[in-house]
Amino acid sequence: MVKEIKIQNYKSVQDLTLELGRVNVLIGANGCGKSNILEAIAFGSAASDDKLGNEFLSARGIRVTEPIYMRSGFNKLNSNIPIVLKIIFNIDEYFFEINNKNEAFSDWKRTMIPTNENNISFDLKKLSELINNSGLINNKSDKSEIDSIIEKLSNEVKPITEIVIYKLDERKTFADFLIYAPENTFLRKFEDESQIEPLGIRGEGLFKLLSVMSQETPEEFQEIIENLELIDWFDGFEIPKDLVFTERRIRIKDRFLEEGLQYFDQRSSNEGFLFLMFYFALFISKYTPKFFAIDNIDASLNPKLCIELIKILTKLAKKHDKQVIFTTHNPAILDGLNLNDDEVRLLVVSRNKDGHTKTKRIKPTPVPEGEIPVRLSEQFMRGYIGGLPKNF
Repeated sequence: MVKEIKIQNYKSVQDLTLELGRVNVLIGANGCGKSNILEAIAFGSAASDDKLGNEFLSARGIRVTEPIYMRSGFNKLNSNIPIVLKIIFNIDEYFFEINNKNEAFSDWKRTMIPTNENNISFDLKKLSELINNSGLINNKSDKSEIDSIIEKLSNEVKPITEIVIYKLDERKTFADFLIYAPENTFLRKFEDESQIEPLGIRGEGLFKLLSVMSQETPEEFQEIIENLELIDWFDGFEIPKDLVFTERRIRIKDRFLEEGLQYFDQRSSNEGFLFLMFYFALFISKYTPKFFAIDNIDASLNPKLCIELIKILTKLAKKHDKQVIFTTHNPAILDGLNLNDDEVRLLVVSRNKDGHTKTKRIKPTPVPEGEIPVRLSEQFMRGYIGGLPKNF
């Protein structure tokens, strides 16, 4: 997992360090910089994959504008210095500088520097030296000597190769980061999905993903159905087997409808159901990214449903090894968080007196004996933990 991210010189983020858990919630006033934080991470992700063209940035959920406005505007000098990101994983860390000449049609360029000695090239070099010095290339070695050498090497080579694979996996996890903000139109009409693999940031590709899961990972498909039972009228859904090539629809069953009329498709479904279906597919599928963000997780959802959804998504994140950052404006989301679990983080986002985006982690506080604890949503609305507008 990504343990820590340091961001400098991106939009409203002048200098910020985020310590992340598995499930992270950002809450704060409009314009405080929540989305800018997500975009900065996505920008670093694009840099790690060396895909910094505007089309790649937009596809990750970044609001692309002129390069000069992608940097912090607190000082004129900022427009000519790099955007900086430092990413700390479980066992490795990387430092990115991303710059642009601010000229017409100029591209973003990255500089990537491993910040410790345990980088991949070091491991591969050591592995190569072990093999070359082992004697295995000596044709005169008999079988017993070779077996002895292999046994000796296995104790030293195995952990080295495991570290290399682990680092490559961490790098890929970060490179796949996307900011999801599903939209009703794409979820309801199952818009053209030919260019989306496996799931687009607005909901493109959901029908294809569900179709693949129903055939190749039926246990995951069934898990989506089971979690959708959170909706009281829901009684299952299926993908018709008689669809023609151009059709994209699912059959959703309402347990309250008369026999023979229980089914309708996504075009008639309410928004909340479609959003839940998207979220559960995203968290459960093995084809979707391991590290991602969801902007405005509360969109189209009832406040009480938000509480239960966050509890479920936290369980799914642990079960399916996902790491997520949510943004929200709905304090009900906070009541679904267990802050006694260190894998769950609540970060209140605000802007300081200079306008710089900053975050504050909210940790659980002990409740005096005999007193009723104040819900996090209430603490937020009363202004106890910050994150509310201050100008009215």
